[in-house]
Amino acid sequence: MSLEIVSQNKSFGGWHKQYTHHSEVLNCDMRFAVFLPPQASTENPVPVLYWLSGLTCTDENFMQKAGAHRVAAELGVAIVAPDTGPRGDDVADEADQYDMGKGAGFYLNATQAPWSKHYHMYDYVVEELPALIEETFPVTQQRAIAGHSMGGHGALVIALRNPERYSSVSAFSPITNPVNCPWGQKAFAAYLGDDRELWRTYDASELMGQAKDKLPALVDQGLADNFLQEQLKPEMLEAAASRSSFPLQLRQHEGYDHSYYFIASFIEDHLRFHQQHF
Repeated sequence: MSLEIVSQNKSFGGWHKQYTHHSEVLNCDMRFAVFLPPQASTENPVPVLYWLSGLTCTDENFMQKAGAHRVAAELGVAIVAPDTGPRGDDVADEADQYDMGKGAGFYLNATQAPWSKHYHMYDYVVEELPALIEETFPVTQQRAIAGHSMGGHGALVIALRNPERYSSVSAFSPITNPVNCPWGQKAFAAYLGDDRELWRTYDASELMGQAKDKLPALVDQGLADNFLQEQLKPEMLEAAASRSSFPLQLRQHEGYDHSYYFIASFIEDHLRFHQQHF
């Protein structure tokens, strides 16, 4: 699978690079960003944190706004940030709706037309992208996963469904119970149809409440988040963790909202959390 470099910038002794490639599972060209810390070499491969961004974002939001490079360079951790959904002129979209279509892939495998032709972000993040990263860059098979909002939903679901593939998971302001919130219900009905049992397989609260294989989990939530009550519902994730004795650390912060100011304030904690479990 050939990669084409889009940009590269030296940062804190490492390199931030953007690439495009053709994705077989998404049936389109995709872009992702990678930060390689200065320690990364063929003689010294490093572990990888996969970052999943939220609605309307691309690979650029986290890399440019989170301020993660300094600590990742110190810890010797690579960061990979994919786009949030398939792109291209022939990819199905709802151009006037930010919470459907391009930029809103919800990290699932769509089963309904027209979405099923391209919207297989779950397989892309779990299988295709890591295989490409591990073949191309000086990284190990030690993986952690994190995300924000829709990406927090994706990170939690992917880790809960594949605990053997990840050493830890974290999220900022995740959509924790999409089967019971407007964003999730709208996307799941379109992408997955009427099968609510299938919906539940992409719901972090449903999965965590039944989890038998567990991994360390950290979630940060701002209490001034405009989406807190209607869309995010962290109390549902907390209740699920209680049911299964899941090792969830849920931290709630007065005054913080849904923005990257919140992420930048606590991203160092998340990077150090993941480093402890590699």
